[in-house]
Amino acid sequence: MYRPQTDTWLLIQALYHAGIPSGARVLDMCTGTGALAIAAAGVGAGHVTAVDISRRATLATRFNARVRGLPVRVERRDALSFPAARQFDVILANPPYVPAPQGTLPRSGPSRAWDAARDGRALLDPLCVNASGMLSSGGMLLVVHSAVCGVETTVDLLHRGGLKAAVVARRTVPFGPVMNRRIPFLEEQGFIRAGQRHEELVVIRGDRRNDPT
Repeated sequence: MYRPQTDTWLLIQALYHAGIPSGARVLDMCTGTGALAIAAAGVGAGHVTAVDISRRATLATRFNARVRGLPVRVERRDALSFPAARQFDVILANPPYVPAPQGTLPRSGPSRAWDAARDGRALLDPLCVNASGMLSSGGMLLVVHSAVCGVETTVDLLHRGGLKAAVVARRTVPFGPVMNRRIPFLEEQGFIRAGQRHEELVVIRGDRRNDPT
């Protein structure tokens, strides 16, 4: 289970800055402990759905929302498996994004919270491709990830999907334990420069245009 770290707080700040329409339907993808869902419920969202593939994450989110008296619907499922009829006004996403030597996603263990295949985009790419169909007219996506796995790739994919997209927040932080353990791999694959020990975290906003009336 992924405990809130700098990327989570950066995304929460971006959410507060963007604002949530009163009564908005919010989806928190890859919820972890539910920090983003709880933040959204606390600032006026009408309906908050938090999803994660991890059983422990869903249990933690239910507990954290309940002790705060916040109405958060929690579902254990693949975050991208929603029926087409389910749309949201706001989607928040802090998916796994760390490049890993393995070419596939882990099926169990704590590394599910950060490993995202060799390019770090195993979940980011399908999210970008499917975001427009998951958003209501005029809806907004906020996604956070490391610049190591390609900021322009995310922006370009969102544009191709029909969203207006741009970076709305940045923060440079020292490598954490996972990145530090992977320095030789990251340098060999060209994700980081030799001697680099910091990464830039970015929040990218994608907006679906209002449907014509």
